[in-house]
Amino acid sequence: MDKRLNHLNALRTFESAARHQSYSKAAEELFVSQAAVSQQMRQLEQGLQAKLFLRVGRTMQLTQSGEKLFHSTSQAFITLIQGLNSIQCEEIAGDLTLTSTQAFCSLWLMPRLFRFAQIHPDVNIKIQASNQIVDLAKNHIDLAIRFGLKEKQVNYGNLTQIDFGEDQAYPVCSPKLLSDMKIDKPEDLLKCNLVSLSNEKVITWQAWFEHAGVSGFEKHNQKTEVTSSDMGLSAVLSGHGVTLAAMAMSAQYLENKQLVIPFQLKHPCEWRRYLVYDPNSAKLKRIKAFTDWLQHEMSLSKKNADAMHNMSPDLS
Repeated sequence: MDKRLNHLNALRTFESAARHQSYSKAAEELFVSQAAVSQQMRQLEQGLQAKLFLRVGRTMQLTQSGEKLFHSTSQAFITLIQGLNSIQCEEIAGDLTLTSTQAFCSLWLMPRLFRFAQIHPDVNIKIQASNQIVDLAKNHIDLAIRFGLKEKQVNYGNLTQIDFGEDQAYPVCSPKLLSDMKIDKPEDLLKCNLVSLSNEKVITWQAWFEHAGVSGFEKHNQKTEVTSSDMGLSAVLSGHGVTLAAMAMSAQYLENKQLVIPFQLKHPCEWRRYLVYDPNSAKLKRIKAFTDWLQHEMSLSKKNADAMHNMSPDLS
């Protein structure tokens, strides 16, 4: 056996440091100190008699030798993981940890999750809702459901990314408010309290009114700002104005007629949904079972949303 394989642990650390171009990020990923990473890299360079890193500012840049070793170690670890998966991926049963936004988890996923449990009772779903894009490996997450503007390309590095549809935002309100405020045309919304997400720069009321050809929003002072879509929908369900809501988020309330869409005039900006996971995960069969179910449920949700559209006047 080649004695250089005695450095296997250091090579694992090297692969992480090279991938991140940072000793500190490698330390976070491997749950060790930065000093330990630095020491291992010194020992590896001494053992191989080759310089692997050069410090450039705050990053650790690979030398030519380092680039060659990084390519080899990356491929070697992928092959090893695939081999491990081949003997561990035979069962669907077990834990599956996923993450998405607070609003998507509470408004869309949770009301439907019981149907997945009926099909796969042996899969234990764990949900970590967060409005931040979290590191899947660092947080031990198997699958992420993420969103990005339709016009912008999303890059998740070495992770597998599956596009599973798009979504649009429409104004929604309670049927009572629609009747009481006599909302017949887009400019009538300026008579209402407008609920929006704080710090939202894209799906804004201003952009919607401009798209609708309505002026005067800048003078409108009946506004409420919230920090998540579920809070906004909670407000309008009680009759507190109108909000811009993604169809997926408001689907259950539209279906049971707790909310209505005053006009089929969508917000000009749209976004896409993505499923993101590690292609070398040991839970690929479990992930596929869940993503297949998820896409099926989303297709049903879209059909229901289309039906709701047909019940509103078409002003688009």
